[in-house]
Amino acid sequence: MKSYIIITWIAMLLLISCQNQNRQEQKDQHHHEPAVQAETLPENTKKSIPKEAHGQVGNVHVSISYYSPGVRGRIIYGGLVPFGEVWVTGAHSATKVSFSENIEIEGTSIPKGDYAIFTIPGEEKWTFILNKNWEQHLADDYKQEEDVIRVELTPEVDLPIAERLIYNIEDKGNGKGIIKIQWEKRSISLPFEEIIAH
Repeated sequence: MKSYIIITWIAMLLLISCQNQNRQEQKDQHHHEPAVQAETLPENTKKSIPKEAHGQVGNVHVSISYYSPGVRGRIIYGGLVPFGEVWVTGAHSATKVSFSENIEIEGTSIPKGDYAIFTIPGEEKWTFILNKNWEQHLADDYKQEEDVIRVELTPEVDLPIAERLIYNIEDKGNGKGIIKIQWEKRSISLPFEEIIAH
C-alpha cells in the first residue's frame, strides 16, 4: 500500500513538473524578440512612404501628396524607372498636386484645382505632365487625352544622392515659383507663376 502511495506521488510530481516546463517554454516563445516593425526600420530601408509637400507662391498655395520610394541600392533611372515611359513619379498611386488659385505654366493657364503629376524620364530630356485624373493607380489608368499640359525639362544630373524621392515647392518671388522633384542623383524643376487678376 505504501509503495502504491509513493508511486502515485512520484507520478503526480512528474506530471506537475512536465506541465510547469511546458508553461515555461510557451512563456519563452512569447518573450522572443518581437519582429521589427516598419516604424523602427532605418529611413533608407523602408519601402515607399506617404509624404506631403506644401508651399506658398504669391497668393497660390500648392500642396503635393505622394508616396516616396527609396533607392535601397537599386538602379533607378534606366532600371526601376525605364527611360521613355510614363512614370507616376512616386509609388502606389498617382501623385496629387493642388493649386488654390489659377496658375500659368509656359504661357498656358492652369485653373485652380487638383491634378496628377506624371513624367517621362529621358537620359537628356524629361517630359513633365499635369493630368486631370489624379485619382488613379500608378499609370494604369493614364490617358494622354486627359493631359492639361506637357512641358519638356532638362534634368540636373550627378547631384549628391537623394535616398528618397522628394518634392519641394520653392518661392522665387514676384508670384513665381518652381516645383522641384529630386531622387537618386537627378532632379527636375518646373517653373510656374500665379495669374494676377486685373
